[in-house]
Amino acid sequence: MTATISRLYNSYADAKEAVRNLEASGVSHNDISIIASNADDWYSSDQKEQGAYPDRDLDGKDDRAEAAGAGAGVGAAVGGTAGLLAGLGLLAIPGVGPVVAAGWLVSTLAGAAAGGVAGSIVGALTQAGVSKEDADIYAEGLRRGGAVVSARVPDADASRLQAIMDRSAVNVRERAAAYRQTGWQSFNSNEGPYTADQVRKERELYMRR
Repeated sequence: MTATISRLYNSYADAKEAVRNLEASGVSHNDISIIASNADDWYSSDQKEQGAYPDRDLDGKDDRAEAAGAGAGVGAAVGGTAGLLAGLGLLAIPGVGPVVAAGWLVSTLAGAAAGGVAGSIVGALTQAGVSKEDADIYAEGLRRGGAVVSARVPDADASRLQAIMDRSAVNVRERAAAYRQTGWQSFNSNEGPYTADQVRKERELYMRR
C-alpha cells in the first residue's frame, strides 16, 4: 500500500530542497511531483543564465517547454534524465498563472489547465489526495508565489518521509489563519494570478530567516 504526501513551500528553492531530500532518502523521482509559481519568471531567467537545456530535436528550443506547450506531460521530453528537477517545464493554470512543474501530477495539472479536472487546480490537488480544505490553501499559496511537492511513498515509510518534507514546509494551519485575517476564504480562480511585485512582497512576509 502507498500513501500520497503533499506539502506547501514558500518558494521553489524550499521545494527543491524537499525534492532532493526525498530522492536522497530513496524515493524514486517517478513518484515525486513539484509545482512552483513562475510569476516572477525565475525559471526563464535561470535557464538563460545557465545557458543549458535539453534539446533532443536540435531546434534550439527547450524540449521541456515545447512538451508543455503541446499539452504533453512536462517530463515526457526528458525521460531518462536523472532526477525529477531535470524534467521541469512550463504550464499556465487558471487563477494561479504560470507554473513550473514536473512529475506524475503533471498530467492532472494539464487537465486543470484545460478546465477538465473539476475546472481548477483545487480539483487536480484533491485528485492527488489532498483534502479540499488544504487544496484551497495550497492553490492560494501557489498563486502567491509558493510551491507544492507531492510524493507517493510506501505506507511503512510515510512517517519518516513526512518528517523530511516538513523540514522546510509551510505550516498550513498558520498560513490559512494569516490569509483569513486579510478576508480570504477559499481559492478563487476568477481573482487572477499575483503579479511579480505582489509575489515578492508576499515572499518577504513568509520566507524563512
